Amino acid sequence: MSYQQEKQVAIEAALAAAKICEQVRSERVTQAMEKSDKSPVTVADYGSQAVICRLLAQGFPNDPVVGEEDAADLVEPTMANQLAQVTSYVQSVTNDATPEAVVSWINLGNGEIGPRYWTLDPIDGTKGFLRNDQYAVALALVEQGEVKVGVLACPALPVNLAQPDGERGVLFVAVRGQGATMVPISGGEPESIQVTDADNTAELRFVESVESGHGDHSRQDLVAKAVGITADSLRMDSQAKYGAVASGQAALYLRLPSSKYPNYREKIWDHAAGTIVVEEAGGLVTDMHGKPLNFSIGSKLVENQGVVVSNGVIHETVLAALRDTAN
Repeated sequence: MSYQQEKQVAIEAALAAAKICEQVRSERVTQAMEKSDKSPVTVADYGSQAVICRLLAQGFPNDPVVGEEDAADLVEPTMANQLAQVTSYVQSVTNDATPEAVVSWINLGNGEIGPRYWTLDPIDGTKGFLRNDQYAVALALVEQGEVKVGVLACPALPVNLAQPDGERGVLFVAVRGQGATMVPISGGEPESIQVTDADNTAELRFVESVESGHGDHSRQDLVAKAVGITADSLRMDSQAKYGAVASGQAALYLRLPSSKYPNYREKIWDHAAGTIVVEEAGGLVTDMHGKPLNFSIGSKLVENQGVVVSNGVIHETVLAALRDTAN
C-alpha cells in the first residue's frame, strides 16, 4: 500500500491541531487542569484531539483511535467554561463544532488496539507546552503491530537546532518504505532527512527528557560518555527528540527507566510516530535490551523496558554500554 491518503489526512489533522495549540499559547490560555493520574491537561490537548479524531473519522470511519485524552472530566458541570473554550478553539478550524460534537470527537480517541489503528498524543510534552517550550502533536497509523505512517508537528522546534533563534516550527512525516521528510510548518517543499553518519562521536549530541522523572539521567550520561559522546545532553520535551535524531542533529536519544520507577512501561502514543520517523531516516529504535518496540498489545509497551533511539551506527555500542552499567 502507498498510504498516500492516510499520510495526507494525518498531515492535515496534525497541522490543524498545531494551529489550535499555537493559538492557545499565543492567547495565554494555558492554565493546566489535573487528570486523575495527576498529569496536566489543557484546553489545547482537548481541542487538538477533537479536531484530529474528527478528520480521522471522516477519512477512515472504521479505524479505531487510541488517544491519550478522553472527555470524562470535561463534561462535569464545573468544567463548563473549559468546554466552551475548547469548542471555541475547535470552531476556529471547523465550522461544525458544538460542545456536544467536540465531546464526541474527543471520545473517538477511546478506541482499542486492533489489526489496524491510529494512536495519538494530541500534545506530547504538555509540561513543555505550559513552559512555552517544546511539544509535539504526534499521530501514527499501526497495522499488524508495525507503524506504517507517522506525523510529528513540532511548532516550537527550531528548523535548525544550531540556530535556536531562527525559524521555528517543523513537520516530520514518514511512511514505511518511503523515507522520512521534514518541512517548516510555515510551508515549503519537504526535504528528505537522514540520520547522521559522523564517525567522530566527540562531535555528536544526545538528547533526553527535561523532566527528571522521565528517565535515569545519571545512567544516560554514563552511557553517552561510554559511547564517546562528550558534549552535554540536549534536553527537550516530547517526541521532538526523535526529530532531532532523524534529521541528523543528534545521534542518540535515551529514555531509561527512572530508578524510582524501574518497572515503568512507556505509552504507545509517546513513541509510535517518532519511531517510524527515525527508522525511515535510517536510524534504529529498540528498547534498552535491543528488542523492537511492540505496538500490538495495548496502550503500554508492556514487553519493552526503556527506549534507545540512535543513528544506527552506534546502536550496538550503546546496548553494550547499557549492559555494562547494569552490573
